[in-house]
Amino acid sequence: MDISGYVRAMSSHCPFLLPSVARGLTGWTVYEISEGARPIEVEAEVFHAGVQAAEWIRPLTTRPHGTLACENIVLLGGRAATPREVMAWPHWALKHLYGPVGLMFGKFWAGEEGTDRQGRRIPLPPFSFLTARCAIRSLDSRFLTDTPDLARSMSTAVDDGRTVFQGLPYEWKTVKKWASSLLSPHQPLPPPRRPAAHRSS
Repeated sequence: MDISGYVRAMSSHCPFLLPSVARGLTGWTVYEISEGARPIEVEAEVFHAGVQAAEWIRPLTTRPHGTLACENIVLLGGRAATPREVMAWPHWALKHLYGPVGLMFGKFWAGEEGTDRQGRRIPLPPFSFLTARCAIRSLDSRFLTDTPDLARSMSTAVDDGRTVFQGLPYEWKTVKKWASSLLSPHQPLPPPRRPAAHRSS
């Protein structure tokens, strides 16, 4: 996939993107959603990929330019359930697990229309993806107005090396149940639908 045009277009909305790319600190991993697989399997794969991305970024944050590290998980295929649907719960769980240690997760889906804080149109993503990056504490807490506890936690986050799963099993069904207890009444998530992901290079 050639994403250079999209990256250039997005750089006017994210001043950290081109410096990250120039230093080789922006990664893209592509997953293809298999037809006919169960939704819980796809969610589990997406969640696992998010944890891998976060744990890759964490040790980089103390290195020179490490705060520019960004890992993107691209989801392709899947007609039974869209990437937008299968990213919802993993994204919710990941941002609550990793926000307190200073990582931010975002989700973007193909064709998503939106504007930035200045009201400028954001380029349409050519594919759906989940992104993990270092939090910019002074800015990112503004994205979390519907989750004030998480916003407060992220604004003072320090990565002290803790295991984010402390007291929580790694099994996806249990993590999803935990994440559902954090659900904001103002932002109900869509129920998951069918498919599974398998990794392609």
